[in-house]
Amino acid sequence: MRIMIASDIHGSAYYCGKMLEAFEREEAERLMLLGDILYHGPRNDLPREYAPKKVLKLLNERKNDIFCVRGNCDTEVDQMVLEFPIMADYCILMAGRRLVYATHGHRFNRSQLPPIRQNDILLHGHTHIPAWEQFGSNNLYLNPGSVSIPKEDSPHSYMILEDHTFIWKDLDGNEYHRTRI
Repeated sequence: MRIMIASDIHGSAYYCGKMLEAFEREEAERLMLLGDILYHGPRNDLPREYAPKKVLKLLNERKNDIFCVRGNCDTEVDQMVLEFPIMADYCILMAGRRLVYATHGHRFNRSQLPPIRQNDILLHGHTHIPAWEQFGSNNLYLNPGSVSIPKEDSPHSYMILEDHTFIWKDLDGNEYHRTRI
């Protein structure tokens, strides 16, 4: 299965649209969102074309393709207007023989680990910085970066998970990193 992984839309209709164009271009079967969907949060500037109502319309049209975890900017009020579940703190995926613990990153991260074991993968957004780092007992920390508000000169980006490979791409589809597990 080909899964597109994205995080931190923060209410940008422009970048949400670009992300959905990439989803179509990638021919992914599912879109996994790692939280912070509609609201920009008090620490972030308004992203380009900040329009949460447009974002929810765009995403609700794809509700059967999306699964999501809750970000620190996501609330029960957001869940009232989004037609797919967003309130889970984490979800579990299998990538080959490895367990992927997917979360937003504000609650569970490398400083406060979830219940992971040797060889497990921690996947989260929140920092807006793409990452692929080894840690612990052959563990791997992965981050797709941010769709709308990237930090530390990183691109507006997402990831693709297919077979045993994670691929980082900018919103134009240009690959800039690949990790095989």
